[in-house]
Amino acid sequence: MVEIVSVFIGDRLGWYRSLAEEGPTSAVGLAERTGTQVRYAREWLEQQATSGLLAVEADGSSDERRFAIPASTAEVMTDETSLAYLVPIARMFGAVGPVLPRLMEAYRNGGGVSWDDLGDDARQSQADANRPWYEKRLGPALAGVSALHDALSAEGCRVLDVGCGGGWSSIALARAYPEATVLGIDIDQPSVEMAVANAHEAGVEDRVRFLCRDAASLPDGAVDVAFAFECVHDMPRPVEVLSAVRRTLTPGGSLVVMDEAVADRFAPNGDEMERIMYGFSLLVCLPDGLSSPPSVGTGTVMRPSTLQGYGEAAGFSEFEVLPIEGFGFWRFYRLS
Repeated sequence: MVEIVSVFIGDRLGWYRSLAEEGPTSAVGLAERTGTQVRYAREWLEQQATSGLLAVEADGSSDERRFAIPASTAEVMTDETSLAYLVPIARMFGAVGPVLPRLMEAYRNGGGVSWDDLGDDARQSQADANRPWYEKRLGPALAGVSALHDALSAEGCRVLDVGCGGGWSSIALARAYPEATVLGIDIDQPSVEMAVANAHEAGVEDRVRFLCRDAASLPDGAVDVAFAFECVHDMPRPVEVLSAVRRTLTPGGSLVVMDEAVADRFAPNGDEMERIMYGFSLLVCLPDGLSSPPSVGTGTVMRPSTLQGYGEAAGFSEFEVLPIEGFGFWRFYRLS
């Protein structure tokens, strides 16, 4: 956890990026480049080198010692286009710090801490961490599921992206399927504003719209294919949302859910995926879900059987795991 926080510091203060873009330097040089304090910069540089994340290029006195960032570290910490870009995970955990007293109060007395309470570090974390996967892998992944690919390729296909966040999933869908139009919805206004700006910058605002609203406000039979990327486990009342999405679908339409690829059932001594997902659940997703009662309190570790149960309660008659492998932390499901 200490190293996660140290990564958060280096990311938010621009220290990794300075080393990657401007080259090796001393603590004095790093502080001058980034407008930060030398003593803190020196301690951080030494800690990062001790942890194996930075290299010492030239040793000497504490002020003369020069530090460099290896290419592998630079990719993970600064390359926003790389599938190995993992520094946003530190931002997510860093967002928890300011709300820890409220989180402890919720643990004692009930309630939760909402996504809005976590602020922009959390919003940007999720958007930035998922973006490379959407941009590089989403189109090819969907193209490998023939029935889904054919539906999305049909002229005039209308796509709904529920819980669109920063909008990168919607943008990727529009780029992969130029005959389709995409509507992204989210109940978090700052996320919607971020999505609008991202779509404008990507040049797809003519086919991608974003609205701050929930699925229940949409008309029946207005959507051919719907998606819910990494958001169902956060919903306090997922059956209500899935029911609303089902009503928006045209006959034969389907909902694709992308969520964490956790194990089929609980077991002690879980793998690294289970461990990190329980970490997210304890600090972020479960408190967010419980912040809006009444809530089923799903949490990040949503087993396939749990989603299947939600889908059946919402009126979906078919449930399948799609044959999409190797897509980050996630698994794809189809409900129809």
